[in-house]
Amino acid sequence: MVPYYDWNEFKKFLNQLPDKGAAKLIATIQNIENNGLIIAERQLWVKKLENNLYEIRSKRASNIQRAIYFQVQGSQYLITNAFTKKRKKTPESEKKIARNRRSKYFNKEDQQ
Repeated sequence: MVPYYDWNEFKKFLNQLPDKGAAKLIATIQNIENNGLIIAERQLWVKKLENNLYEIRSKRASNIQRAIYFQVQGSQYLITNAFTKKRKKTPESEKKIARNRRSKYFNKEDQQ
């Protein structure tokens, strides 16, 4: 299967961050992978946004990075998009991107 998502988009996002900000986001993702979602939620590394849509939360100084992801199956997850957060609430536009990509992914899965 050819992935529907553009890994380069997330890579570009990481590359535009200051080195320490990118390192912090990657370390947060690794902590989630190593410790599991229950601990990640307790540590506030992850927040559930809605049904099968979650937010990875990373903060370094005043820079707040977020990456939205969904569960594919079992312990497999896909990051849909990432952004620098400027307000308290997750922007609806970012959630809409994530919802659309999640739907696109599952629609392709159903067609195979």
